[in-house]
Amino acid sequence: MLKNMVGIDAASGYDRMKEFDESKIGVKGLSDSGVTSIPRFFVHPPETLSDLKSSSTCASIPVIDFSGVNSATHRRKIVEQVKEAATTWGFFQVINHGAPVPKLEETINAIKAFHEQPHEVKSKYYKRDEGQGMMYTSNNDLYRANAVAWHDSLQAWTAPTPQKAEDILEVCRKEMVAWDKRAIEVAETVMELLSQGLGLEAGKLKELKCSDSRAFVGHCYPYCPQSDLTVGITSHTDPSVVTVLLQNHVPRLQVKHGDEWVNVNPVPGGLIINVGDFL
Repeated sequence: MLKNMVGIDAASGYDRMKEFDESKIGVKGLSDSGVTSIPRFFVHPPETLSDLKSSSTCASIPVIDFSGVNSATHRRKIVEQVKEAATTWGFFQVINHGAPVPKLEETINAIKAFHEQPHEVKSKYYKRDEGQGMMYTSNNDLYRANAVAWHDSLQAWTAPTPQKAEDILEVCRKEMVAWDKRAIEVAETVMELLSQGLGLEAGKLKELKCSDSRAFVGHCYPYCPQSDLTVGITSHTDPSVVTVLLQNHVPRLQVKHGDEWVNVNPVPGGLIINVGDFL
């Protein structure tokens, strides 16, 4: 079946896409099967790929040290740094944020462990209804995008109605729950600093219930035999107030600054903050 999906033409594109979706194997399954070329619906036009080439002339996103964030003296400086980064970049990395580095590594390893589960285990969670329960899928825009990306995702809503623990696969259950607790602590600190940067009371965004709806998303980007023809994830903005992003040590994330795509180099123990569309 997998070999038949390679080299598809436009006329059969939708059928092959549907076949891929119904197989529930995701791109990890394609990669593990040993395919040497990718289905055509993953192939992006040359103009899209050339636009995504990173620039070597631009600095990376700001790194902000949250040490002393609760000290009146240091906090004033941190508020200004966050305000400047949010205004000029929309992205920044935070260090010394309070989340233990070993626990962050455990989160990464747990998501990796989920994506490495056998097909018969993962497929039970494969679906496209984003509003219900724990969800594993490949490209939530599979039937909407002109060309899709080479990644699979694990997703679960953690608020306002958290997932029941028994509904989360045991291999990542404890870590997902722990991550949500730590991420919301960091996010609420960031929202306090952003509120103050806007000249508001520190608790204003929380008062407006901006942290009351949360989703956990864990992406997997497996080996791709034709990585020059596709992307790990398509260019996008997040619809949230803020996103707290934990990445592994592979420097492949890019953010757009002006007209240039900039590589984001991972900082040990760092968390990336993305100011979302809602804010």
